[in-house]
Amino acid sequence: MVTGELRSKIDGLWEIFWTGGLTNPLDVIEQMTYLMFIHDLDDSDNLRAKEAAMLGLPYESIFAKNVQIGDRTIDGSQLKWSVFHDFPAGKMYSTMQEWVFPFIKELHGDKESAYSRYMGDAIFKVPTPLMLDKIVTAMDGIYEQMAQLQAADTRGDVYEYLLSKIATAGVNGQFRTPRHIIRMMVDLMEPKADEAVCDIKTPTLMQFNYSYSRFAA
Repeated sequence: MVTGELRSKIDGLWEIFWTGGLTNPLDVIEQMTYLMFIHDLDDSDNLRAKEAAMLGLPYESIFAKNVQIGDRTIDGSQLKWSVFHDFPAGKMYSTMQEWVFPFIKELHGDKESAYSRYMGDAIFKVPTPLMLDKIVTAMDGIYEQMAQLQAADTRGDVYEYLLSKIATAGVNGQFRTPRHIIRMMVDLMEPKADEAVCDIKTPTLMQFNYSYSRFAA
């Protein structure tokens, strides 16, 4: 359950979207999910690089060298959350709109993959540079607070709380599979190391969430 300061920070983030003109809860959740994915992609890449270095194994970052976006060649490091979150609002906005968002849409090389299909129609809807700057700052604060809590499933609790703001959430039930149910599924299926378990949920948001979990795991 999300309580206290973390809940206040999430409510503040929601308020930024609301006062900035994105008043449809589904749009807000969608845009937050994309931004969380972008943030976690950076964190995951950094973690894997550190693990590879510790083990003496080769690792090539997805942000390494240059990245081709359309007909432009971009320095991959400019696409990292930890880099562009320090940009001035205008530069951050153009980087997100013109480079980062197209990059995540084309991240999976297989055009027939579930990720590519679900991301094909993805649209960056944050309307202004100032609003994006406020959102990024608020999300950094939320991630810092989650890191301090160090709870087993804080991220899932945060996502569940965000989804609870959708008016239909109370009718549709839980969007996130609780940890004890996940453990039961794994125990029953006994997956091998090279296999993946797909937890099928409702369409729309969960379609992206499955792909998100495969990349950020």
